Amino acid sequence: MKLIDRFVSRELIVNVLFAIAVLSLVLVVGNIFRKLLPLLVNHDVPLEYLVSFIAYVLPFSLIFTIPWGLLTAILLVFGRLSADNELIALRSNGVSVTRVCVPLAAIALVSTAICLWLNVQVAPAAQEKLRSTIFDLATRNPMALFGSDQVIDQFPGRKIYVGKKEGNKLENITVFELNGNSLPVKVTYARTGMLEADLANKQILMHLYQARYQARDEKDPFDLRKMRDGINVTEGTLPISLEELYEKQKKRPYRSALSIEQLLEQLKSASTRERSASRTEINKRFSFPFACIAFAIIGVPLGVTAHRSETSVGFAMGLIVAISYFLFVIIDDTLRSNPHVPPELLVWFPNVLFLVLGAFLFRRLSKQ
Repeated sequence: MKLIDRFVSRELIVNVLFAIAVLSLVLVVGNIFRKLLPLLVNHDVPLEYLVSFIAYVLPFSLIFTIPWGLLTAILLVFGRLSADNELIALRSNGVSVTRVCVPLAAIALVSTAICLWLNVQVAPAAQEKLRSTIFDLATRNPMALFGSDQVIDQFPGRKIYVGKKEGNKLENITVFELNGNSLPVKVTYARTGMLEADLANKQILMHLYQARYQARDEKDPFDLRKMRDGINVTEGTLPISLEELYEKQKKRPYRSALSIEQLLEQLKSASTRERSASRTEINKRFSFPFACIAFAIIGVPLGVTAHRSETSVGFAMGLIVAISYFLFVIIDDTLRSNPHVPPELLVWFPNVLFLVLGAFLFRRLSKQ
C-alpha cells in the first residue's frame, strides 16, 4: 500500500502544482492587462512596481486557483487511473476506492489549511499593500499618475484631463473642481503645463501656462448658459495635495483588505447594512477554503465515471462545479449589504451542497 500511496500522492501533487501554476498565471496576467498595462504603456511606472503588483495580486489569486487546481488534478489523475483500468485492478486485489483516496484526503486537508491561512491573513494584507502602493507611487514618482489622453480621478475633488504628456510637460489640460455631489463647479483650461513634485510638502505642483478659468452655477452646474468666465493668466500654479489622496484611500478601504479584527470591530456598527456586510466577509473567509474538501469528494466520482465511459462529460461537469461554486460567491457579494437576506449563511451553501452531492456519488462509486 505504501507504493500505491506514493504513486497517487506523486501524481496528485505534480498535477495540482501544475494546474495551480497555469491558473494563477492566467489570473495574474489577466489582472496585469486589466489594471497595470495602461499604467505601463501610458505612464512612467518603474519595473519594481510591476513586480510588487504581481506579488500582491498572487495571494488573492491563489485563493481561487488552489481549489480549482485541486479539482483539475483529481479529474486528470483518477480519470487516468480509470481509463487504464488500474482502479479495477486495485479493487480486484481488495483495495477499495476509499483506501486509494487516503493520499487525496491528506492533500485536500493541507490545501484547505493553506487556503485558510491565505484567506484570513495573507490576502487581506496583500490587498491593503496593493491599495497603498498607489500612494507610494504618487509620493515617489507623482508624474506617473498622469498620462496622455487620460482622465486622472485619483485626487479627491478634482478630475484632470491631459491631452498629451512628454516627460513632465503637459498639453491641452482641463481641470474640473468638483463639489460635494461630484458635479463640476469650476473649470480650468490650459494650453500647456508642467509638473513638479514637491515631496517635502507632500504635493504636486501643476504649473499652467496660457490658462483661463470658468465658474459654473453652483445650483445648476450643467446649465452652460449660467457659466461665468474668469480671468486669463499667462502662468499659474495649481497645488495638488498627496495627503488628500492618502486620506481618500485610508477612508475608503476595500472590505477584502480589512483584517479579521477590523471586521469584528465593524460588527459593532449602528448600521444594519454594515454589520451584514462584515458578517458575510468573515464567513466567506472561513468557508471558501473548505471548497478544497468539497471538490476532493465530488471530483473523484466525476473523474472515474467520465473516463470509464470514454467521454469528456466528467471534465465538463468538473468545470461546471467550479463555475457554480464561484457563482455562489458572486451572488453572495451582490447580496452582502442586504440586511433582509442572510448572505452570511449563503456562503456556506455551496460547501454543503457539493459535500452532500459528492458523498452520494462517492458512495455509489464505492458500491459498484
